[in-house]
Amino acid sequence: MNIEHPQTATPLVHLRHQSARQASAEFLTFRLGGEEYGIDILRVQEIRSYEEPTRIANAPPFIKGVVNLRGVIVPVVDLRIKLGCDKVEYNDFTVVIVLNVHGRVVGAVVDAVSDVLELTGDLIKAAPEMNINVNTSFITGIATVAERMLILMDIEALMSDSDMGLMDNASVH
Repeated sequence: MNIEHPQTATPLVHLRHQSARQASAEFLTFRLGGEEYGIDILRVQEIRSYEEPTRIANAPPFIKGVVNLRGVIVPVVDLRIKLGCDKVEYNDFTVVIVLNVHGRVVGAVVDAVSDVLELTGDLIKAAPEMNINVNTSFITGIATVAERMLILMDIEALMSDSDMGLMDNASVH
């Protein structure tokens, strides 16, 4: 899969880490604040430049509003606000990752898309257990690639979280 940066149309790097004995999966990596995250590439429908969505009254601050994507009204969630990033600014690198979550289309605003990585099981470690009142159930693991540390997340679990209000119980199961 070749993904291009929406502003420059430059192909993003596709790195492969293969092992005959290890199962592998591909992840789209992106930046939120100073951290790098990865999500299952199979959930990604497309990557679009950020455009100001139409605001929905009484929506929580992390739900930026809705956009019309080729006739489909798509809710847009700013993951930076949802996950508590310190600095949220919109620039030429800000993009919306259009996702298919439980059969619904949802947009996720991120600071920048990095690349697509194929990670083998030996590169992924379990997420640490934390005894604090922070929901980390959507974190599936931590991967280390060269000098990079990636937080791998289950985007379906995050978008299905009850405080998001995007999925009803019937569509989650």
